[in-house]
Parts: sequence; structure tokens; C-alpha cells
Amino acid sequence: MDINTVHRAAQAQPSDPAPHDEARRRREAGRAAEPRVRPPLEIVVAEDNLIQRTYLVALIESLGYRTLAAENGQEALDLVKRTGAQIVISDYQMPLVNGIELTRKLRDLDLDHYVHIILITGSEQDDVRLEALEAGADDFLSKGRDPAALQVRIRAATRLIHHARELAEQHRVLREANDRINKDLKAAATAQRQLLPEIKKALLGTRIASAFVPSAVVSGDMFGCFALNGTKLGFYAVDVSGHGIHASLLSVAIGHLITPEYFANTALRAGPSADPAALVDDLNKRFSLSENDDYFTMFCGILDSETGQLDYCQAGYPSPFYLSPDGTSTVVGDGGFPVGMFADVTYENDAMQFECGGSLVICSDAAPEAENPDQGPFGSVRLQQLVDACHGADTDNIPERIVRALSDWRGGDALEDDLTVVALKRNER
Repeated sequence: MDINTVHRAAQAQPSDPAPHDEARRRREAGRAAEPRVRPPLEIVVAEDNLIQRTYLVALIESLGYRTLAAENGQEALDLVKRTGAQIVISDYQMPLVNGIELTRKLRDLDLDHYVHIILITGSEQDDVRLEALEAGADDFLSKGRDPAALQVRIRAATRLIHHARELAEQHRVLREANDRINKDLKAAATAQRQLLPEIKKALLGTRIASAFVPSAVVSGDMFGCFALNGTKLGFYAVDVSGHGIHASLLSVAIGHLITPEYFANTALRAGPSADPAALVDDLNKRFSLSENDDYFTMFCGILDSETGQLDYCQAGYPSPFYLSPDGTSTVVGDGGFPVGMFADVTYENDAMQFECGGSLVICSDAAPEAENPDQGPFGSVRLQQLVDACHGADTDNIPERIVRALSDWRGGDALEDDLTVVALKRNER
């Protein structure tokens, strides 16, 4: 160090951490740039001739490898089992177990790594090499060849081994990351299911039951049902486009937004008359402003528990089925635009009479679109027939009956989309 450097260091203020930080940064950068030192690979040398074996061992160790010498193929096999060596250099002709037999035995081992096998032969005959290849040898070397030829083969085998190790390490890191992601997804799914009410309750003279079956770890379905005031029951079902985490986050956001207060303030703000289309319109204005291409389908309704009038708005969600007290079923609604797809669309209200003893069954599109092993869809007609068969059944059992029927149709395979089933039955108050 020259005198100027010493002088500059002496002038540095102790309270100023910059020189120390800079020095530490340079040391860390230097360590990061240093090549990773790998331990020397172990190479098993199988050769019954002492002079040839000694020569090979000296040559290989001069290249920076660790050698494990064996007098025959059986000793070489035992060394591989015991040490985990990944390169074997073997003479073709040896007592007890020759090079070909050793190769076959090595390939039959249940190892967690690959063993690179180089056979040294005294013959250039094609049939010998063909037999060795069929046994599983990777490379050949003729006796008496220049030592550089062996060096080239060992270096090539080393590169392959290091590459395989790097790939294995990358796979390990990816597997651990994937395990963490799956763990987080399962935690998210648990949290989301707590937001999805497994409804089985009576509210304002209506019995409500539901079932929810996610297609993956997290889902894009959301539904809810609650009293808006002393006489009006509000309910909705939402199906977000797409699958996975993004759809799940949007469905959770919708579930947090559609509270009983928000539902009542938007759908009943015009007075005593119900206006579920106003709720859908408000949601459409909110979500169509997003720069994303997010949209969702929706069915929402308001049931007057005193008069039995059901006012509803359908926004692209599959039409529910109304099952009258006499067992006749009808399709409710005729479509509508999804929410968030177009900013300037208009949503309309429809109304129907919900009789005492009647039931409304709402199913997401996973029900009619469920395919059997022959790729045949369950279909809306078959779904309506299934609803017809539920006439007289306990309301609490209807969603589960539909879920079981779809599972049977799928042959027990998981659904390809999230499934929501909600059944409402109006009783005498």
C-alpha cells in the first residue's frame, strides 16, 4: 500500500460508514464471482493387470480425480454400491466378472444417479462394441491409445455428470417452490371456502341449501343469501371467467363487496319495489372500468316472503329451474350480458310467482357442461330431468343429489369447472 492510500484511509471519519460499506460490498461481490469449488469426482478403475491399473490410477489422479482401484469386475461393482462413484473405467477382459458383465450388473442397480461407463478393449471388432453398447456402456477406448484420448473421455463424462447434478439441483429447487405454492394454495382455498357459505338454514320462510365443489385448489365461484329487511330475501350466484388464482381473487373481492347492506342499498333504493337489475348495473359499472379483461356471470334475486313475488336479474348465468309444488319444472330467465364485459349494456328485471311449496334450483355451468368419459356433456335437458326427480325431496338433500349424479356421470373424475348448486324452497311463514 503506498503512502497516499494510507493518508486517505487515515482521513476517513469513523462515523462515516461509506468506506466500510463499499469495502464489504466489494468483498461480497468478489465472493459471488468466485467459481464454485466442487469436490473431486470418484472414478472406479477396474483392471486385473497391476501395471496397467497403476498407470491408469496415476494418470487419472494427475487430472484431479479420486480413484478407487479394483482388480476385477466384482470389486468394481462393490465399490460403486459402497461409494456412489459415477464414473467407471473398466477393462473388457477380467476374471470373475468381465467388463460386459459388470456393465449389465451396474445398469441393473437401483441407484439414484447415473453411472458413466467407459470400457477399455483390446479389440476394434464391431461385434464386441455392439455387445457392450447393448449392455449399457457409454464409451470405448482401445488399449495403447494416446493418454489424451482417455482424458477427453473423462472430461466429457465429467461435464455430463456436473450438468446432471445442476439439473437435479434445479429440479429440487423447483419442487420445493412448487410445494410451497401448493401449500399456499391450499391455505388460500381453506380461507376462500370459509367465505363460501355451506348454507343449510331457514330464512324468512324459505329453506336454503347449497353445495360447492371446486375444480382445482381455488375457485372462481361465489354465492350468498341474506335478509335485506323484514320481508325481503336477497340471494346471488357468481361465476368468474377463467380458473385458478386470478379467478379466485376476483370472486373473493365480489364476495366482500356484496354485503347485505350493499345489496339492499342498490337493489331497494328506489323504494318498496325490488330492483336487482340496479345491483347488477352497479357492479357492471365498477368492473367494466378495469383495464383487465375480467368479467363474470351472475344471477341475483329478491324474494318477497309475504307475497311470493320473485324479482330477478340474469347476467349470463345459466338459467335456474323452478320446480312447482305439483312437480312441474320450468326454466327461469333467458340469458343477459355478463358483468364487466361491456360498459354500456342495460340490465333488466324479470319477475315470477314463487309459490309456497315451490323450489328454485340454481346450478353453475359446470353442471350442464360436465362430460362423461366419452366426452358427452350432461346437458341442460338431463339436468332439468334430474331436478324433476328431486320433487318431494328434502331441500337440504337436493344439492348433494345433483353433485352425486354429476360425479357418477363423470365416472368419479373431478369436474373441470367449479360447481355451485343452491336450492331454495318457499314454505308457509
